[in-house]
Amino acid sequence: MSVEEEILKSGKIVAIVGLSSNTERASNRVGGYLKANGYRIIPVNPVEKSVLGETSYPDLNAIPEQVDIVDIFRKPEDVLPVVEDAVKIGAKAVWLQEGIINEEAADYARKAGLKMVMDRCMLKEHMKLKGAGS
Repeated sequence: MSVEEEILKSGKIVAIVGLSSNTERASNRVGGYLKANGYRIIPVNPVEKSVLGETSYPDLNAIPEQVDIVDIFRKPEDVLPVVEDAVKIGAKAVWLQEGIINEEAADYARKAGLKMVMDRCMLKEHMKLKGAGS
């Protein structure tokens, strides 16, 4: 089983860092898809009050419940502090969306015992799993 598959099958609560209420943004499409497919999504965006009908939090530390997966829609150079917070809050996995590569952040997450995916889209990976009959 791939790490992507492990994360998608074991995690149910996804904090989406950079989730936007703008329906043209990839984060909004991915968040809406995950919500429609049984995941509990938690928007993390300091400029949003709520996204996709869910309360938005300014950062990971402000979320009042346990998070399984931290899905990150940020520029590669902005990822490391988010990964450090993901470790602090006890997330089990970090997922950097397509086009987001930060080796330092990936090493940090892995050394802390988190599952790590980089440069992959959660929506596309989930659709592959569904297509495989999972």
